[in-house]
Amino acid sequence: MKIHLIAIGGSIMHNLAICLQKAGHNVTGSDDEIYEPARSRLAECSLLPKKMGWNPEVVSSDIELVILGMHAKENNPELIRAKELRIPIVSFPEYIGQHAKNQKRVVVAGSHGKTTTTSMILHVLKYHNVDFDYLVGAQLKGFDTMVRLSDAPLIVIEGDEYLSSSIDRIPKIWHYHPHLTIVTGVAWDHMNVFPTLESYHQAFEKYFESLPDSAKVFYASDDPFLAEVLPSKKAIDAQPYRPFDFSVIDGQCVIRIGAREVPLKVFGEHNMANLRGAYLVLRELNISEDQFVEAIRTFEGAAKRLQLKRYEKSHLIYQDFAHAPSKVKATVKAMKDQYPDRKLTACVELHTYSSLSRDFLPQYRGAMGAADQAIVFFSEHTLEMKGMPLLEKKTIREAFGREDLLVFSKREELKEFLENVESWENHNLLLMTSGTFEGLDIEALKTLPGQPFQ
Repeated sequence: MKIHLIAIGGSIMHNLAICLQKAGHNVTGSDDEIYEPARSRLAECSLLPKKMGWNPEVVSSDIELVILGMHAKENNPELIRAKELRIPIVSFPEYIGQHAKNQKRVVVAGSHGKTTTTSMILHVLKYHNVDFDYLVGAQLKGFDTMVRLSDAPLIVIEGDEYLSSSIDRIPKIWHYHPHLTIVTGVAWDHMNVFPTLESYHQAFEKYFESLPDSAKVFYASDDPFLAEVLPSKKAIDAQPYRPFDFSVIDGQCVIRIGAREVPLKVFGEHNMANLRGAYLVLRELNISEDQFVEAIRTFEGAAKRLQLKRYEKSHLIYQDFAHAPSKVKATVKAMKDQYPDRKLTACVELHTYSSLSRDFLPQYRGAMGAADQAIVFFSEHTLEMKGMPLLEKKTIREAFGREDLLVFSKREELKEFLENVESWENHNLLLMTSGTFEGLDIEALKTLPGQPFQ
C-alpha cells in the first residue's frame, strides 16, 4: 500500500513508519518539528520529509491510507486534504488494533510503569525466541525498532490511555480488546483531556468493559480504584498482584522466587511490582518459572527508565522518564532505598500540560520527600508553546510542600547549579523528565573542572 503518516516524527509514529517500510509498503510522512533520535532514524531510511511543515500538496489521490498522529490538529492542512480526497484515515492505535484482530493480544495499561513492564515481557519472549509482534514506548536493547507488525500469533502492546488522535478522540487502549492485560495502577494524569479524577477513572472503566469475555486482568492490589472496580466485573478474570519480595545485597537488588534468590540489574519497589505483573502474563504465555529466571537476570531496563548515565565510585547519575506525581514519588524512593547511605539530589522537569497546570500542581505534594536536595525545572518556552500562563516559583514550592525546593526556569541556571555543587562524593543525581530540560546536554555537564560527565 501507499501510506502517508501525518506527524511522522512522534516516538511511536516514526517507528511505525520504519516498520511499514520494512514490510514493503510505500511510506511517506510529514511533520512540523522532528527531534532526535527520530530525525536520524527516519533519514537513515530515506523517510525524513524533504521539507518541514504541513504541505497539502503531498497528499495525492494515489495514497491508499493516512495514519494520523496525535500531534496533528483537526485543522491540519494535510488532514483536510485527505478528507477532501476521501482517503481512509486512521489513528495509529486504530491501525494497530486492526492489525491485531486475529492475534492473541496482551496489553500493559495503567498510569505508570507501562513501558518498563512491557519491556520486561518483550525481553523474556525474545530471550527464548518466541515469535511475537509488539509496540512499546521506549528503545530497548536488542530491538531495532519500537514497533513490529507481522503474521506472528502474538502481539504485546504498551497501552496508553491518552486520546488516539484529534479526530479519533477515544483512549488508545479502547482499540485493542486484549485477552490478557496488566493494569499497573491508576493515578490521575492528562488533565487537559480528563479534567477530573472521575473522568480519568471512566477511561479505565470503559476499557474493562471493552475486554472480550473471559479476558484475564492482572492488577496492582494496592490501588484502591482497581481493588474496588475490578472484582465487580464478572465477565473477566481479575487477579490482584503484589511486588516480588526483594532485598538489596552489596548494592544489587535480589528478588525471591520460590526458594531461589535472583539478582537483577534493575531496582526499586515499583519495578518489583512491574516485574510481578510481567511474570504473571509470561506464565500465561507458557513461559516457565525457570525460563523467566534465566532471562530476567539479563534485563537492563528501557531507555530513560532509571537508566544509568554515569558510573563513578563516588557518584552515580540516573535519568528517568518520571513526570507524573506517582511516578516521581516512586522513582525518588527507589533511588534512596537503593543507595540509603548516599545523598540524593533529585531534579524533575514539569513538561506535560498537567504538570504545568496550577490546578494540578498540588498533586505533587510530598513526591520529592525522599530526596535530600529537590529541584524543579520548567521551561518558559514550553509554557508559551502550550499557551499556558507563566508559573511563579513560589506557587511551585507551595505545591510540592518543600520550603527548600530549588526552582529553575532557565537551562543555564540549572546547568550552573549542577556544575557547582560543592561535592559529588557519596552523592547521586537523579534527573526526571519526559522532555529534555530545554536541551540540556547531560553528557557535557562537569562535576569539577576538566571532569565531564560521561
